[in-house]
Amino acid sequence: MQAFLLLILPLLVMLPDNTYAQPTPVGAAMQTYSFRLRPGQDLKKELENVVQQQRIGAGAILTCVGSLTDVTLRLANQEGPSTWHGHFEIVSLVGTLSANGSHIHLSVSDSTGRTLGGHLLDGCTIYTTAELLIGVMPEITYTREPDPAFGYRELVVRKRRKK
Repeated sequence: MQAFLLLILPLLVMLPDNTYAQPTPVGAAMQTYSFRLRPGQDLKKELENVVQQQRIGAGAILTCVGSLTDVTLRLANQEGPSTWHGHFEIVSLVGTLSANGSHIHLSVSDSTGRTLGGHLLDGCTIYTTAELLIGVMPEITYTREPDPAFGYRELVVRKRRKK
């Protein structure tokens, strides 16, 4: 079975635009970081601090539960931020993480169950807690480069160079 995976793995990893996709190469292990944010901290700023301090080249948010008092998002097809104040449950936090640029979406629900979501921005204040688990793929690195189709800086995945 392992010999079979070694034969097909190169076909699965290399994409036509010379970037790499998962699965992680045989023998590579995902590293994980678990941590808790406390009341009053800013969700995005603290997440960015972890990414920078740990020099994460390619990571993903695996799960997050917690609550917020302030929510600031960039909604779909909007240029500027939208802000809400109250008490919100974090129902989803997903994204790709990199010291070269992250892309994170947040969904929250209010006391009636109304849910909203968009791009995570600074200004999301922790109410009671935010418990996070992030995974790091040491064999690859993420960068953000302009995509000619839309002009946005989009994800590029590359095999990490050995130092």
